[in-house]
Amino acid sequence: MTERSPADFLFEARFLKAIPRSGFAFLGAGRESVAEHVYLTTVVAFVLSVLVPHVDRNRLMFLCLFHDLPEARIGDLNSVQKPYHRPQPERCLREMTEGLMFGGQLAEWISEFETGGTQEALLARDADQIALILELKWLLDHGVADAGRWIDSVRLRVHTEAGRSLTDEILNTESDEWWWRIVRACNQAKRLDHENEEAT
Repeated sequence: MTERSPADFLFEARFLKAIPRSGFAFLGAGRESVAEHVYLTTVVAFVLSVLVPHVDRNRLMFLCLFHDLPEARIGDLNSVQKPYHRPQPERCLREMTEGLMFGGQLAEWISEFETGGTQEALLARDADQIALILELKWLLDHGVADAGRWIDSVRLRVHTEAGRSLTDEILNTESDEWWWRIVRACNQAKRLDHENEEAT
């Protein structure tokens, strides 16, 4: 078996930045690379690890960080496309990780995510769906009405109690509320400064 360099692996992982998430074309709005999705999924996983403190946080986040790594070779196939393809994920994972000093660990994490056999894997799979829900909620709040139908479908794929609770909170929060809260605080500070200047 030929040894594969870590640098070679990193260039392949970097390629996820160039692969678009294909489902947004069917929605007709929004866009996201696989790498962007992986980032948001991992952030969601961190939040879930806080809500479910007994899980192995590091393992959960590693499952999310690497769950879409095979898409560097297979591409992002959405639910409409998958029935027409036979991408051989087991072969892809084997060939992608062989020769890497950490290949066995990567294969273990990706396989665990796919099988969903642990609490961490169940939460990771929920994080994957919740990251999509975040994107869809942002689109819905910005006038893409069809995103609401997609949300109804995707939320059925969230199975843990913590995942469903977080999903409900996301759907009940305006996607730009964080920004307006800062604007209101800045405006309030300016008003106070102005009043203080007038009083002196």
